[in-house]
Amino acid sequence: MPLLNLSPNDGLYYEHSHPSKPGAPTFVFVNPITGSVDIWQAEIGPALRDAGYGTLAYNFRGQADSPYQEGTVLNDQLISGDLSQLINFLEIDRPIFVGLSIGGLFALQSHLGGTDAAGLVLLNTLRIIGPRIAWINDAVVRAMDVGGPQLMGDIMTPLIWGPDWLAANRSSFLQSDAEYSPMDKNSGAYNLLSNMGAADWNVQYEEISCPVLVVMGLQDRVFYDAEDVSQLMQRIPNVRRVDIPHAGHMLPLEVPNDLIRELLQFAADL
Repeated sequence: MPLLNLSPNDGLYYEHSHPSKPGAPTFVFVNPITGSVDIWQAEIGPALRDAGYGTLAYNFRGQADSPYQEGTVLNDQLISGDLSQLINFLEIDRPIFVGLSIGGLFALQSHLGGTDAAGLVLLNTLRIIGPRIAWINDAVVRAMDVGGPQLMGDIMTPLIWGPDWLAANRSSFLQSDAEYSPMDKNSGAYNLLSNMGAADWNVQYEEISCPVLVVMGLQDRVFYDAEDVSQLMQRIPNVRRVDIPHAGHMLPLEVPNDLIRELLQFAADL
């Protein structure tokens, strides 16, 4: 199992494939808090590799197969710093960061902290943390305290997924025999979730030095705010936006073909 050892008790699990096309960049996938390499490697990664591009998928400390020292606070600065270390360790040439949700924030922090990038792709990332989103962030942690991932899924799923996915997967939620149990507060997943409400979204967008692709799923009922996204986009020097009207928050799983098309076009234009 490939692992970047950060210390005797800390490491990052990763899956890395070099480009098969000379000079091609490598797509670096940055998970959401509740994600894993699986969301990228199901369809997105194989398609990009078939086109000659490199790919790198990895799990944060606290996610599957990435250990961490008990007592470590898994916050945004630690995660973005780990990303920079992984890029340097693997000597990734011309990385294109692809961050989903808060994963886009970690990619931005890594790049603005000094990590070179050929491009940045922000998937349902752009947001301003006001009272509504702050409330939701706290409520997610409370749901985990009471009923764990199953309760959080029953509550949040219809707000973040698009209608096609919801129609196909409705039977897996709100089951009459569901037994909710609190999430283990010593788990990596709880550590990550409970620290994300304090993440620093004060991004210096004006200082981004590479092309940026913003992709928004307009059925995302939690994080998408049309006015906020437009306001933030005005601060990005070299940016293009793509909206997917029928998709929600989890673009790699909801609309992989649409996303593959946009990623290939973005890389070709660099």
